[in-house]
Amino acid sequence: MLKYLRIIAFIEGVSYLILLGIAMPLKYFYNHPQAVKTVGMAHGVLFVLFVVLLLFVHIELKWKLSKTFWVFISSLIPFGTFYADVKWFRNRY
Repeated sequence: MLKYLRIIAFIEGVSYLILLGIAMPLKYFYNHPQAVKTVGMAHGVLFVLFVVLLLFVHIELKWKLSKTFWVFISSLIPFGTFYADVKWFRNRY
């Protein structure tokens, strides 16, 4: 499960950066709101999938609640999932 969490965390992190760095400027500076709708929907689905996988990993690997909490918080911060990969996910499966 951790392998799948790593993959989804990477894709979710990239989608978050695209949403913040490309889609939002397109919406607010170039009056193109469709970019946020499209990328935002994809990011939302990936985020939900990330949270579900995080819960499965929490149960499977018997992580402490504090570790799972900080992994979740890292997903809310730009570049946070990449940090989580280095700190908590690598070489753990």
